Amino acid sequence: MMDAGSFNMKTPVLRLLAIGAGALLLTSAYTRIPSAGVMETAAKNFLAGLNPEQRAKATYKFEADERLDWHFIPKPRKGLPLKEMTPWQKHLAHALLNAGLSQQGYMKAVTVMSLEDTLKTIEQAAGGQAPTRDPELYYVTIFGEPSSTSPWGYSVEGHHVSQNFTVVGGKVQDTPSFYGANPAEVKEGPRKGLRILAAEEDSARELVTSLDAEQKKAAIINDKAYKDIITMNSRKAALEGQPSGLLASKMNAKQFAMLMTVLDVYSSNMPDQLAQARMEMVKKAGKNIHFAWAGVTERGGPHYYRIQSPTFLVEFDNTQNNANHIHSVWRDFNGDFGMDLLKAHYQSSHN
Repeated sequence: MMDAGSFNMKTPVLRLLAIGAGALLLTSAYTRIPSAGVMETAAKNFLAGLNPEQRAKATYKFEADERLDWHFIPKPRKGLPLKEMTPWQKHLAHALLNAGLSQQGYMKAVTVMSLEDTLKTIEQAAGGQAPTRDPELYYVTIFGEPSSTSPWGYSVEGHHVSQNFTVVGGKVQDTPSFYGANPAEVKEGPRKGLRILAAEEDSARELVTSLDAEQKKAAIINDKAYKDIITMNSRKAALEGQPSGLLASKMNAKQFAMLMTVLDVYSSNMPDQLAQARMEMVKKAGKNIHFAWAGVTERGGPHYYRIQSPTFLVEFDNTQNNANHIHSVWRDFNGDFGMDLLKAHYQSSHN
């Protein structure tokens, strides 16, 4: 018998069926809906709620160059910002963001957005001239017409959030996928102690500090951390075919499990179907995964790490603002913006 405390967001929806003289049977009525279908429905609902002027701002052709023009800094963007939506339109926009993320991933995204108010307070107290900080300067853009037959995609993007989705023939590509946090840890005020990306930071530090001296010689590729993630906002991820650091095959079983924990943190930002696709990439890579670290290993100092396989790249950097400013990203060397899905689609169509 299930008690109230055992219910959680992953528990299948249940219905009650009457059997005999008042007896009840719990049966699962949960049917898993593919991510592509959820995204299509959410996108259509969002577009249906816009007026013509808003829709013109929010939509581009699928082939538009803007689809590949992603970034994570505070700057004006193409698309329709939350700031220009009515309250109920904002709900539809959040439903679309939520369609592409897990509960964990969505929670991170909206908490990063909320951090703009905290950052504004910090920068005003310091007396400096800062970029506009606004939790509603996050833009929703849809590329192409949401459809189960034709390629389309969407992005939700602003300062420290850039989530990009491409849908081709019922399959979804979810990269580039970027989260940042400034401050990485709120040091004072009512939100003191908040660390949005704590799992990304702490799980990797646990791994690097578990390494012995010989392993650290391979893993720590630089005594100083890089100023930012190396891939930045490149349209194709850097470092393909240029792995460095400690190979997973040189780790013991406990350390390899720690590496899998780090990758699970990133995969779990996605809904089940997409998270499973990421972990399938991890499984296929096997022990052909490199872990590299730069900077100090103690908490509080500037540091950087990356995890690289032949197909995917994870980067994390915490160096700016006295090592209290995180950038993190998951990239796919061949699949960013659905390039591998599109190649297969066009080849199939041509044939």
